[in-house]
Amino acid sequence: MKVRAFAVGGAFVVMLALALPGVTSAQQGEQPKMSPEQQKMMEAWMKAATPGEAHKALEPTIGTWNVTSTSWQTPDSPPEMGAGTSENSWILGGRFVEQDFQGTFGDMKFQGLGYTGYDNLKKKYVGTWMDTMGTMVLMMTGSADPSGKVFTMTGMMDDVMTGKPMKLRTVSRIVDANKHVMEMFGPDPSGKEFKMMEIVYTRK
Repeated sequence: MKVRAFAVGGAFVVMLALALPGVTSAQQGEQPKMSPEQQKMMEAWMKAATPGEAHKALEPTIGTWNVTSTSWQTPDSPPEMGAGTSENSWILGGRFVEQDFQGTFGDMKFQGLGYTGYDNLKKKYVGTWMDTMGTMVLMMTGSADPSGKVFTMTGMMDDVMTGKPMKLRTVSRIVDANKHVMEMFGPDPSGKEFKMMEIVYTRK
């Protein structure tokens, strides 16, 4: 909460600093004026805040989807199946995609909520995921290939068995306008990466 408050407070301070000269001038009946430094700050702010082509690359994921999942606890374990629906929609003016998943995992009801966007400053895709299988928030960053249809992201999550952090990697492929696939990879008991999960989204 402190980090979020700091970020919001910082944004408010910048906007207030930019706005005050205009407010004062308007009160005096003059045209708002900004110093060159304030103008430069405003331009940098707007550039950082404006969605671009990297955001548009996520457009094929928007819609309502039938979802099937296959997961493995270890490379040799039998697969566990899951199914459900996912409602993906733009929020905050096309800056982030919200994914609202409802379905089952094995014999249990399962709900997940994720957000994916592109950070103009870091020049990286960013994502978060929360679900009813835990109380943690998975945070990932990554990039797209030159085609803009394959997204690779990495992040860290605490292993529920050991409590130690483990590295996760996802590869999401936009097959066409009506299908995309996400694969997740993580460490096996020996530490070697293996495919933990595959999720297939088919447009409903």
